Amino acid sequence: MSKTVLAINPGSTSTKIALFQGQTCVFEDSIDHPATVLQKYPKVIDQLEARSRLLKQVLADHQVSLVELEGVVGRGGLLHPMAAGTYEVNQAMKADLIAEVSGSHASNLGAFMAEEIAELAGVSAYIVDPVVVDELQEVARFSGNQLFERRSIFHALNQKAVARKVATQLNRHYEELRLIVAHLGGGISIGAHLNGRVVDVNNALDGEGPFSPERSGSLPMADFLAYSLNQQEKGRVGLMKELVGRGGLVSYLGTNDLREVEAQMAQGDQRAKAVFQAMVYQVAKCIGEQAVVLKGQIDGIVLTGGLAFSQQFVEELGTYIRWLGPLFIEPGEDEMNALNQGAQSVLKGEETAKTYFGKGDPHVKKL
Repeated sequence: MSKTVLAINPGSTSTKIALFQGQTCVFEDSIDHPATVLQKYPKVIDQLEARSRLLKQVLADHQVSLVELEGVVGRGGLLHPMAAGTYEVNQAMKADLIAEVSGSHASNLGAFMAEEIAELAGVSAYIVDPVVVDELQEVARFSGNQLFERRSIFHALNQKAVARKVATQLNRHYEELRLIVAHLGGGISIGAHLNGRVVDVNNALDGEGPFSPERSGSLPMADFLAYSLNQQEKGRVGLMKELVGRGGLVSYLGTNDLREVEAQMAQGDQRAKAVFQAMVYQVAKCIGEQAVVLKGQIDGIVLTGGLAFSQQFVEELGTYIRWLGPLFIEPGEDEMNALNQGAQSVLKGEETAKTYFGKGDPHVKKL
């Protein structure tokens, strides 16, 4: 039986809202948050009241009756490592989001915004497959230095959703497939999906893997260390911006829009062409790494995210990777539908909502 679910997805400069009746989207809307407005809030959590007020206004404009809601689901934030699935919002989760235990991002607001509406409606609030989903196999956790352990931070929500979609196309279960999923967006994460688990993936937030439209990816360590020591006045926040926000295409070409890069290439800009080809090259190499993780037994390679809309990017990338296995193109990121699917599964009794324990989650590293 279909359930009525409200999905809320807070992003850096917008909050997306969608109302679902079962798998049918009744309406979808987006609230823009200008950077000039957001910059007056010292911390992300300080934006909550303003964003929630605008959310309630949009719901009123669409004449959404809260009494009809059977569940509310928000985008998951930067929590401690956790298993994949749908989680009911609880106090431990909210405390860790306020403490920013794994970092600061607008997605940290998702649980709070969902809970506020859920309390008004008298229903439960959930999150689904946040970016800290951790299914790494033990060998993938080693960094090369015992002081550091590799972390799983990636586009789990979209990667899992498109992997299940491809499984349906193949008339097989996600849990029996060996897939490589490349989320190609402002950040790029490329995961090896083995029998329903992402057993290895680059940390798309903190500086692993290929460079992307606005992230530096893996850098020469000694050179970055020397640069950091000479730029100590920037502090941790300033240095992180060099990795996330001012890296990638932004660093080389001053834009994070691949369409602008392609326009420059069409006008004969050789610098733009070289950077474009380098990004394709690095993405291809990372896909090759995950092919090794799956020992060459690959049921499909899935390209998703905003860059997958670019025919030129996909074609160039295909010249490197088509020999590895069948290629599936799922452009964009249908995160609202993915959030809804997670909530629907719990509300219909197809799965049980998980409990967030915080640090030391017993589900992690025992998968």
